[in-house]
Amino acid sequence: MLFKTIKFLFKSLVGIILILIVIFFVIYAIAPVYKFKEHKAFSGNKIHNPYQMMDSTNWIKGNFQVQSRVWMGITNGRQNSNEAIQTVYKQLGYDIIVTSDYMKINTFGSDSPRFIPTYEHGYGVRKTHQVCIGSKKVNWIDYPIYQNINHKQHILNILHRNNDIVTIAHPDLRDGYLPDDLKLLTNYDLIEVLNETRFSIAHWDVALSSGHKAFILANDDAHNIFDPTEVGRICTFINTPSLNSTDVIKALKTGNAFGADIKMREGADFVEKAEDHKNISMLDKVSVENDTLFVKVNERAKLISFIGQNGIVKYNITDTSTAVYAIQPSDTYIRTEITFYNGNKFYLNPIFRYSGTSPTDQPLPEIDYIKTWVQRGIALIITIIIILIFSRISKSKSKKGKINQNKLYYYSR
Repeated sequence: MLFKTIKFLFKSLVGIILILIVIFFVIYAIAPVYKFKEHKAFSGNKIHNPYQMMDSTNWIKGNFQVQSRVWMGITNGRQNSNEAIQTVYKQLGYDIIVTSDYMKINTFGSDSPRFIPTYEHGYGVRKTHQVCIGSKKVNWIDYPIYQNINHKQHILNILHRNNDIVTIAHPDLRDGYLPDDLKLLTNYDLIEVLNETRFSIAHWDVALSSGHKAFILANDDAHNIFDPTEVGRICTFINTPSLNSTDVIKALKTGNAFGADIKMREGADFVEKAEDHKNISMLDKVSVENDTLFVKVNERAKLISFIGQNGIVKYNITDTSTAVYAIQPSDTYIRTEITFYNGNKFYLNPIFRYSGTSPTDQPLPEIDYIKTWVQRGIALIITIIIILIFSRISKSKSKKGKINQNKLYYYSR
């Protein structure tokens, strides 16, 4: 009896695994194939400044990546309650505290006007994830085993339908996104350039060098908010007249924000970290006048760097609170990094060239219908062959069983 039960359970497990394999095979098979084109760098006789409407009195501090306990504690973040997350980040002076659970919109605090429905999409082994901000619903489609450039574009296209902002999450983590991917991919709004586990600055420069209007998002992505080394390390400063979710989302999407790497004193506890956060310097001005970029902060910086096409440093200036850079005709974009004497560092969104009435996004790649349907046709043929093979094996076992039963019948007589 025990042997039969074990045999039944084993067959059931094998059956479930086969069904899952078929499902994943079908999902991969129906994925569209796209016609990707190399995108050109920013160009034009006009310069777009995302900080044009900036008010230096309107800076707020936010974090859009932290996980709470969900899915019965299976996912990372199992130690974090919603109440604890809010308490810790408020102690550190955060104005916007957003929980991005895996494949689940956390509704804690949804009665507040500053609530922003958000979740982290993706459950693949390579951590090809996206932070979905202003989410209407969770989309369960993903390619969990591996993802090529077509799969990644397909996911971005799907997510864009139901989210105000789609962010490429920690692209450098496990090579979830390769730098070359960001030359071609489009239909996303932000890149999580700064993440407590990974900095993806090279990916950002590749995207910008390919003319993608990709703005920054910076997050702790903390999985244990009781560990001072995981919390209050990375944040996004947003320039917005209010804490209303609509205003916050608009500022992020238009680039009126910057990422900050907040250095932590060795061995500092939460009280000391809170004190350090009170003393963070602030951005006073980013303006473009007569093809000259002006940047000003409210205290002397150790170094201000201007970085352009292909991530090349164009100009450095030390020990100053104000920096000026003459934009060259060859400059397609310029982004600014500001390093302070206490180790804090700001990563500003780029100014970039454009023509016409306003900057435009890179066009979406078109579907290559011939390659798509050839792929689906091959997949259908393979599926039919597999079904026929399993069918024959099943029939063969059935006939063998009948023969053995007949032999047993005759022998017993």
